[in-house]
Amino acid sequence: MVNPWLALESGADPVAHTRRVRRAHEAFLAGGTVAPPVRQVVADSWRRSARARAASDAAAPIELDESALCAYRDRHPLARAMPVFRELLGSIAQDGAHLMAVCDPQGRMLWVEGHPGVRRQAERMNFVVGARWDERHAGTNAPGTALAAGHPVQIFAAEHYNRRVQRWTCAAAPLHDPRTGRLLGAVDITGGDHLAGPHSLALVQATARAAEAHLACGAPEPVVCLSALGRDEALLVTDGRRLRLGPRHSEIMVLLTRHPEGLTGEHLAVLLYGEREISPVTLRAELSRLRRLVGPLLGSRPYRLTRPVDTDLATVEAELTAGEVMAALDTYHGPLLPLSEAPGVRRLRTALEGRLRCALLGAREPDLLRQWSATPWGEHDLEIWEALAHALPHRSPARTAPLAAAGRLRAEYGLTDGAAGHQARR
Repeated sequence: MVNPWLALESGADPVAHTRRVRRAHEAFLAGGTVAPPVRQVVADSWRRSARARAASDAAAPIELDESALCAYRDRHPLARAMPVFRELLGSIAQDGAHLMAVCDPQGRMLWVEGHPGVRRQAERMNFVVGARWDERHAGTNAPGTALAAGHPVQIFAAEHYNRRVQRWTCAAAPLHDPRTGRLLGAVDITGGDHLAGPHSLALVQATARAAEAHLACGAPEPVVCLSALGRDEALLVTDGRRLRLGPRHSEIMVLLTRHPEGLTGEHLAVLLYGEREISPVTLRAELSRLRRLVGPLLGSRPYRLTRPVDTDLATVEAELTAGEVMAALDTYHGPLLPLSEAPGVRRLRTALEGRLRCALLGAREPDLLRQWSATPWGEHDLEIWEALAHALPHRSPARTAPLAAAGRLRAEYGLTDGAAGHQARR
């Protein structure tokens, strides 16, 4: 079976393949249709890039300046894995034909290393530290697509969405926290067409596994972790076992993490169902099914969790309490169980979003405001767009986009120009 994550089949002519993919790319930009020989993973990425209005002929944006970058990456978990990356990829990065790069979960480049001549060439497309290379900002590329797809991937030449990047070929693999299962970023090698062989994909995948094993060696004893931000189905990691929960079980687990003292059946039913009349048998059946999944982690009389559970919700709250707004924004992968209508979950979701937005508005940092406005949950946030415009220098050309976005939203919400500061929420 052909590996869909590899760019070229064995024996394929890279020059001819590049011509065919380039024609398909131009046809997609012109009409939105994808034709062979474009791989499915690339077609899906092109569509995501187009929906996000990623630039097809512009340099990736730089989001972290030198001072912010140094402080951020010094405390980033992947800093501990850099010796592994340099040991396994360092010789390749210094051979005069490749670059090694490591990014965070948002696609921001934290380390870009390699021969100075190759780095200077890559600088022309802003493949530099501090630049944002997720699909939303840079289109289809190996680190950005690996983050989006959650799988090691190779992107060859004209498969890149952005024409400026089409002279390059890259392979990247996502990296996860071995303790919690949470995404930490991606490791990438970038170079010429010779990287299109299977060796480069295998190499970055092996490097990612080695880095995760290295991080696991220094990790604390296994704990129970629950990730529910930006997910309709929460991810439970317990003693190294990853379990995706259904929507109702996700709601129950989130609520129980907020009540370590336990909840009676009546109280839990109110948090889950509100004023709807639900038979106690219905709740007991849900809890029975959940207990079969999580075992002794779920106790009863009252219903409670028998071990401490780390949650991404609590992590964001702790970072906000410590005044670490950038860290909180990075940890916040989206609204808490966004499709949940459980009253208890909705209150938690609204409270966390409101607290994070207040911190962003209070910080008045353009990079943070811009990052929020670039998300699906922040792109319609009028108050954030207005704050971004006010945070930028008055004569800065960068104010054009936020002012235009704020104007569109005021018109969409039926607000007058004098209603600045009013937040029309979705």
